[in-house]
Amino acid sequence: MKTALVLEGGAKRGIYTAGVLDVMLEHGLLVDGVFGVSAGAIHGCSYASMQAGRSIRYNMKYGHDYRFMSFKSLFLSGNMVDTQFCYHDLPEKLDPYDNDAFVKSGIDFYAVCSNVETGKPEYIKCKDMFAEIDYIRASASMPLVSQIVEAGGKKLLDGGIADSIPLKAAENHGFDKNIVVLTRPQGYRKKKASLGWLIAWVYRKYPNFVKAFENRHKMYNDELDYIEKQEKAGKILVIRQVD
Repeated sequence: MKTALVLEGGAKRGIYTAGVLDVMLEHGLLVDGVFGVSAGAIHGCSYASMQAGRSIRYNMKYGHDYRFMSFKSLFLSGNMVDTQFCYHDLPEKLDPYDNDAFVKSGIDFYAVCSNVETGKPEYIKCKDMFAEIDYIRASASMPLVSQIVEAGGKKLLDGGIADSIPLKAAENHGFDKNIVVLTRPQGYRKKKASLGWLIAWVYRKYPNFVKAFENRHKMYNDELDYIEKQEKAGKILVIRQVD
């Protein structure tokens, strides 16, 4: 049987996920696959390269740098998270990512992105983090505060819009026993977003993406219902943030 980690996003709430993954690494708990969404994809990278402590370390060191995440970065670069700083300078020089360890790990790593043109999720298997860093960037590129990422002939944004918690995707890819890490407490349910009108205007050329955004709360809540059902049946392990 194959086991996967299913990592929800959540922007800065994702630091909870980083802590969970560090504890797993410290205890030698490795899985066969990772399905990472947005912040889950970013922190899942350090797990897949077996660099315990890396995510929390660079968040603490660079979290106050405007290039890390700020409206100043959005104004200057068009992205709230500066592309050059976060996806090149940081992993290549400032806090080097061990890409060799990732390649040798044998872990199947999937970055979950939303296809802007189809409104459907893309589960992109990454084999080289440096060469395919744009898929990680796309997975974490939030609408309205990020430019559309073009990679592999596709237009991509935040994976959480089309598939926030891809447990079913992991199961469909042949992973039988899975660990789901949630960044919301038990009992949480998402409400319909209030910015639907703005999304509809900004992404008016992409009606399928607009529809996916409008239906996101339903998709998310359905996924939570399914997760709780699988958890009660003893088919998955759920680790969730508490209030």
